[in-house]
Amino acid sequence: MQIWAIQTLNSLALGGLLFMLSSGFALIFGLMRIANLTHGAMFMIGTYVAATVVRAGHNLLLAALAAMVCVAVLGGLIERLLLRRLGGNSQAQVLATLGLSFVAADVCLMIWGGDPIPVQTPTFLQAPLHLFGLSFPAYRLVVLAIAIVVGLLLYLLIERTRLGAMIRAGVDDMAMARAAGIPASLLFSIVFCLGAALAGLGGTLAGPIFNAYPGLDAEMLPLALIVVILGGIGSLTGTFFASFIVGFIYTFGIFLVPDLAYVVLFLPMVVVLAFRPNGLFGRSFA
Repeated sequence: MQIWAIQTLNSLALGGLLFMLSSGFALIFGLMRIANLTHGAMFMIGTYVAATVVRAGHNLLLAALAAMVCVAVLGGLIERLLLRRLGGNSQAQVLATLGLSFVAADVCLMIWGGDPIPVQTPTFLQAPLHLFGLSFPAYRLVVLAIAIVVGLLLYLLIERTRLGAMIRAGVDDMAMARAAGIPASLLFSIVFCLGAALAGLGGTLAGPIFNAYPGLDAEMLPLALIVVILGGIGSLTGTFFASFIVGFIYTFGIFLVPDLAYVVLFLPMVVVLAFRPNGLFGRSFA
């Protein structure tokens, strides 16, 4: 019973991390129609920045803030200096972001080396929680709680603020949104930085679970792509539920049939898309 409970909690924690990574990806793609393949690298950079800050003697909260700011600035520079110049050329944008992801991986390898860098779990979260006769890693419960809070805040941002109304208008019809006076250029920059910051936050929270290591981007990006496609392009609600679905399938797939983990992961996605080509929740931000 204990092992099943732990695997369930691991699935929920992975789902939370995937949501923080995939929600930014979904926002960027839904608004800007850019498949930002540097998003996995941003997640990894967030993990490395957090590891550096923690190793310098600071707490994980400060590490999260540093990672979010650093990755958001990096995302803003990529959007302003590169992707904006390639506006309207989706193939060039995909190739450029793919190339940048390889560059980022090599730069991280050059700066931090090839050995995994552990990120210490906060002291007050190291002791397990005991519920119903079972022990649960406290940190993973906190990751799950943070993911839910982030999801609620994003929902309120999209549904209850002027910025959210502009984002929804841009997703539905960017040409009409421009005609209505929405500053598309500024909106693109804000959304790209927000998506990058969410990836940085996810990378920070992943540090105590995965550590910072080369290849983390290549491991997380395919999962994020599956989440966005399964949940529905541009759907924040779909991204939230698909993140936990993928988290469960991937975690239990590795646990039960490690040799077929990716088969178990991709096959349900293929089946869903065969019957719902737009994903589980289509393209709306509902």
